[in-house]
Amino acid sequence: MVGFAEVLKAVGEFGRFQKWLVLLLCIPNFLTPFHMFGQQFVMVNVPHYCNTSWIDRLSRNLTKEQQLNLTIPRKPDGSLEECFMFAPVNEDITSIVEYGLNTTVRCEQGWVYPEDLKPTLLTEFNLVCDREDLNQISQSIYMAGLLIGALILGPLSDRIGSRWCILLTLLLMGAFGVGAGFVPNFYAYIALRFVVGAAFAGISISMAALTSEWVGAPYRPLAQIVEHCSNALGQMALGGLAYSVRDWRLYQIAGSAPAFALFFYIWVLPSSARWLVTKGKIKEAKKELLKAAAINKRTVPEELLDQLAPEEKVKSGNVLDLFRKAHLRRMTLIMAWVWFADSLVYYGVSLHVGDFGLDIYMTQVIFGAVELPSRISCIFLLQWIGRKKCQAAWLLLGGVMCLLIPAIPKDYPVIVTTLAVIGKSALGASFTTSYVFSAEVFPTVVRQTGLGLCSTAARVAGILSPLVGLLDKIHPAIPMSLLGVTGVLGGGLCFFLPEMRNKDLQDDTVQRSDKPNNGSFEKQPVEKKEDVQTIGTNKTTYF
Repeated sequence: MVGFAEVLKAVGEFGRFQKWLVLLLCIPNFLTPFHMFGQQFVMVNVPHYCNTSWIDRLSRNLTKEQQLNLTIPRKPDGSLEECFMFAPVNEDITSIVEYGLNTTVRCEQGWVYPEDLKPTLLTEFNLVCDREDLNQISQSIYMAGLLIGALILGPLSDRIGSRWCILLTLLLMGAFGVGAGFVPNFYAYIALRFVVGAAFAGISISMAALTSEWVGAPYRPLAQIVEHCSNALGQMALGGLAYSVRDWRLYQIAGSAPAFALFFYIWVLPSSARWLVTKGKIKEAKKELLKAAAINKRTVPEELLDQLAPEEKVKSGNVLDLFRKAHLRRMTLIMAWVWFADSLVYYGVSLHVGDFGLDIYMTQVIFGAVELPSRISCIFLLQWIGRKKCQAAWLLLGGVMCLLIPAIPKDYPVIVTTLAVIGKSALGASFTTSYVFSAEVFPTVVRQTGLGLCSTAARVAGILSPLVGLLDKIHPAIPMSLLGVTGVLGGGLCFFLPEMRNKDLQDDTVQRSDKPNNGSFEKQPVEKKEDVQTIGTNKTTYF
């Protein structure tokens, strides 16, 4: 009997087959930003004031300017109040012109928006004044969909396989995303977006699983980073799409319909041979392995395939095991906070792209562009300065940028946007580092449990991140200050974690010395075996 890892080495750990697979998975990654960040472009605040057409019953000879002066109060700066109007009266127009109106009430008949504006979510469903908080609330509900999707579609992926789960979630994202463009009210839009969020979580888990189950351990971080970079490219394309398609219904369709173009995945996306082996489907697994070997131009000995069989599983730990020992408890809490900080600060900055003073579309393109070099740099920095220092540096940099933003006057939008861009770039790299670091830092017997806990912490932070913006009603500096403190605290805590560069992974929960192995890292293997239970990397990885 041989393990799957030995067979994969014979097939090729990162040959043409794996590169083709990564390319296929880059396409859905490219499309996901249209759902994750798209709403902020169809909810941009625009000038508005109360509809006061009631005065037309008294006189139709008033100019628009006269009508506004008589029915809408002014702010101290002379601009029109957006949420209040003078209470309607039944007096004659002469008395109103002579004495004016004094009693103000909230808008009763809707609002008036610029006539040349394309329909947006905000204008069509009047998400202003008392209803403006629905924007952030709906984003939080979308993020809650990610949490529910992870809890439901994650186990489903284990049951039906990553391939079928990817196909199912692509269908859900396409169908419910397009459906959101035809909703009659905002609450139906929120409900459909919740399903899209759940599908997004499912496809993310399944793509990560399929990648890690086909790509050899030394190359998994590289494959993950390439897929993350395709997401950054999607963020850049999002700016262009949102600028070109201003009608929110057409944008919703244009951003969701491309998922249907991936129907050909039914024929080209491979099943996971590793998953087939664990399910006892050895014949199907051999077929997939031979296909992969042919594409990689490798020959796999028949006797090696004949020895392929499900490997004996090591008994897994549970959540309680993470908290029984002091060193493991400390590491678990820190890593959970790191993931929480990654998610809260990253999405907190990304979802407020319109608040930094410059053109929202250009800022979004820049936001995506800067993630490319920061994520790619992780390939080298993780091995050059180590996992712990990398994780700490990215979080500290992102947190400090957020703390600096409230100190800059709004009269300097270029400086504010520059700080936000640097912060988001750092948090993108921090997210990439977390995926690699957390897969190495937990012992094998509790690795899957630890990663699940960290992922849950990130989902909770994602739910909270849109709501952070509501704190600006108390003071404008609070949202960014809170994000900054969260990031800086996470960066500081990273120094209490063990360094995993050049170190074998630990299988049990016994505390080991935090010293790297001797010898050249490039020339020595980092671990003798793979744990077949985890979908992430099971070795200290190199590139």
